[in-house]
Amino acid sequence: MKTVIIGSNHAGIAAANTLLDNYPDQEVVLIDRNTNLSYLGCGTALWVGRQIDGYEGLFYTNKEDFIKRGAKIHMLSTVTNIDFDGKVVHFDNESGESVSESYDKLVLATGSKPIVPNIPGKDLDGIHFLKLFQEGQAVDKDISSEAVKTVAVIGAGYIGVEIAEAAKRRGKNVLLFDAMPTSLASYYDPEFTKHMDKNLEENGVELHFGELATEYKADDNGRVNQLVTDKAAYDVDMVINAIGFTANSDLGSEHLETFRNGAYLVDNHQKTSDDSVYAVGDCATIYSNALEATTYIALATNAVRSGIVAGHNIGGTVLDSIGVQGSNGISIFGFNMVSTGLSVAAAAKNNIDVEYTDFEDLQKPAFIKENGSVKIRIVYEKSTRRIVGAQLASTEDIAANIHMFSLAIQEHVTIDKLKLLDIFFLPHFNQPYNYITMAALKAK
Repeated sequence: MKTVIIGSNHAGIAAANTLLDNYPDQEVVLIDRNTNLSYLGCGTALWVGRQIDGYEGLFYTNKEDFIKRGAKIHMLSTVTNIDFDGKVVHFDNESGESVSESYDKLVLATGSKPIVPNIPGKDLDGIHFLKLFQEGQAVDKDISSEAVKTVAVIGAGYIGVEIAEAAKRRGKNVLLFDAMPTSLASYYDPEFTKHMDKNLEENGVELHFGELATEYKADDNGRVNQLVTDKAAYDVDMVINAIGFTANSDLGSEHLETFRNGAYLVDNHQKTSDDSVYAVGDCATIYSNALEATTYIALATNAVRSGIVAGHNIGGTVLDSIGVQGSNGISIFGFNMVSTGLSVAAAAKNNIDVEYTDFEDLQKPAFIKENGSVKIRIVYEKSTRRIVGAQLASTEDIAANIHMFSLAIQEHVTIDKLKLLDIFFLPHFNQPYNYITMAALKAK
C-alpha cells in the first residue's frame, strides 16, 4: 500500500508517523514545497521577541529521521496537478524536473494560507506575513534593522497580539490594528478581552481597534512608510499582516466536496468525498462538540489529532474522530488567558441560546504571598444545561484547568454536575472554595 502525503507540517507529520510506526506494509511518500518540515509556527513570536535562544528548537523532527524509517521525501517540490482518476501526483522537484508519484491513498495536508488584504500597496517592500519559517526569518531580519523604529501589526488575533509583544520586546514602537473593538475577539468575550487590552497598553503597545486598513504608501525606494486606515494615516517602517487564515485547498477544490470556506469536507475518518483521498489539518473541516456540527478550526493540536486518525484508517484500523472543542491559550507580558468551546458572543453568532456564570477570586488563600486573581466564565446551553465553553484569565498559571472543561464539553457534562465536583485543596495550589466550584454554584 502506497500513501502519498502532500504537506509535511503538523498534520502531515502525524499521519506519516502513524503509518510508519504501526503499519510496516505501508510505503510512505511526503511532498512539500518548503525547505523544512515540522515547524512550530506558534513559537515564531518567542524567537522574534528573543524569549528563546533561537529557532532551532522549533523543529521537532527532520528529513533524515523519516528517511531512516523508510519514507521517501521530496522537499522544495511544488505540486502542479493531481490526477485523481489515475491516482497520480505531478510535481516539480528540487531540481526543477517535472516528476510524479502514484498512490493508493492520498493525504492532503496542505494547511492554511494567510488572508491577504486587497488594498493599494499590498506588495510593497517591508510588508510581511507570518506563517512559514521563511516568513519568520524575513520578519526577524527586518525587525533587527535599526532603521525600523515603528512596526504596525494588522490583526489582533493570537498571532497579531503575540508578534506585537515580540516587536515591543525588541524595543520597537508598536501599533496594533483590528477592525473589531477589542483584541482576541474570536476567542473571548469583552469582559475578558478588556483585561488583555489593558495589559497591552500598560506594556506600551498602541491600540487602534475598530479601525480598518485601506492603503499602504511607499517612500522613494518602494518601501512602505505609511499605513492609511479609515480613520487616520500613520508613519510606519514595517507592517506585519496577521489578519487570519483560510484553508489552502486549491489542489483539490474542483474535484472534492468543500465547506463554505473552501476547506475539504471530511467524515469522522478524515476521508473526503473521494474514497482514496484523505484531508487533515488546516485544509480540512473538523467536528465541533460545542456546536454539535461540522466547522473549521485551524489549530496545531487539531491538525495532529486529524493526522493520527487518518493514518490509522489508511493503515486498516478503523478509528473515529471524537471531535474537538477548539481549546486555546495565550500568554502576553505574563498575563495568561485560556479558553475552549464557545464564548457567549460565538454562541449567539451560531444561534445557540446560552447562559453563563462568572466568578473572580485569588488563585490561592490570601495569606500566600505569591498569588494572583483569577477570572473565570463558564458558558452553558440554556435548554440542556450542557457546558459549551469556558474562559479563564490570570497572571497565575491556570492553563491546565481548560483541559477539564474541554473534556466536559466533549462528554456533554452539565453545569449542575460540576457544582459538587471533587476538586482537591492545598494552599500551595488553590483555595478551599475553588473558583471553579464557586462559578458553577452561581449558575442559575
